[in-house]
Amino acid sequence: MKIQIFKEDLLNNLQIVQNIISPKNTLPILSNILLETENNNIKVIATDLDIGILINISANNIQEQGAITIPAKKFFEIVRDLPEGNIDITVKKNNSIIIDAQKCQFKLMGLPKDEFPKLPEFKDKKVVKIEQGILKEILNLTYFAISHDETRYVLNGILIEIKQDVLKLVATDGRRLAVAERKLSTPINQEIKMIIPLKTIQELMRNLKDEGSASIVLGFNQVMFDLSNLLIISRLIEGEFPNYQQVIPQAVDNKIKINREAFMSALKRASLLYTPDYQAVKLEVFKNKIVVSKSTPDIGESREEIDVEYGAKEIVAGFNPNYLIDVLRNLKTEDILLELIDSEKPGVIRHNGYVYVVLPMRLG
Repeated sequence: MKIQIFKEDLLNNLQIVQNIISPKNTLPILSNILLETENNNIKVIATDLDIGILINISANNIQEQGAITIPAKKFFEIVRDLPEGNIDITVKKNNSIIIDAQKCQFKLMGLPKDEFPKLPEFKDKKVVKIEQGILKEILNLTYFAISHDETRYVLNGILIEIKQDVLKLVATDGRRLAVAERKLSTPINQEIKMIIPLKTIQELMRNLKDEGSASIVLGFNQVMFDLSNLLIISRLIEGEFPNYQQVIPQAVDNKIKINREAFMSALKRASLLYTPDYQAVKLEVFKNKIVVSKSTPDIGESREEIDVEYGAKEIVAGFNPNYLIDVLRNLKTEDILLELIDSEKPGVIRHNGYVYVVLPMRLG
């Protein structure tokens, strides 16, 4: 193999694929990335067996076709520090790789392509198309509610449900629930349910753009996200996601209309007194105002008033401030509508096909 490529093109794409390479890999080949030529393109592939990424890069010049796997971390560090401009990469018969840039040369030892795991193929599979910007938006509204408790592995990802022309994303950690749905431009004639692992969600969020379309392709126990020149292929989490519909409360008439930025800022200030033993922030709701307060023994107290639109009964409730800050940070509206009934019922925020439910905490 003998190729020439711009440093910037190669570096940007190496940065993307090396995110999934774990330093704890038991198989040495999984610490490598695969470089393979195909016509006038170079395919860059990385996998940890649970998730794989494939990127197509246009080469300046391919003199000899071929393939080689290269130690990912070392290759990235070398390319990052090479002079700007063109890089020439030549693979010798003994799997050694010569990297030339201007008057600088490196030699690395690679491993043959045969040892590298093959990514699954997705021929003749059902394809669902969605705008990248929409998928990115609803991932931002749900990912933070994913559970990190490995004993409840079905909650360690996002449930994707597709039914006719509705795409729905669901995440929960047992203390809060986020559900976001959007309409698809093209309906499908089958119902799809799959749980996408957290690591795959993180890679999607890194790589989704605000423009362009994405294709979701479902295989047997695997899924592929096609983002034009970039493919993300992932195993699915097996198991039954809990029935989330039964924990979504009925909407209430008396909603509290609050400026999102003002509410988030007040919660952030109150959470300065947050400790693992004293997590809850108190919300006291009165006519046209809400008082956000925090009291932590041996540390201190805070109290702040915010103007709201509300005219029903007075309510006092406690919440983990971080669970509210997470959702307020990702909503883009000027005001939010908060639904509270009493100190023992969950708080709910609904907006444009989105529902966020958060359980209260005991005060004191």
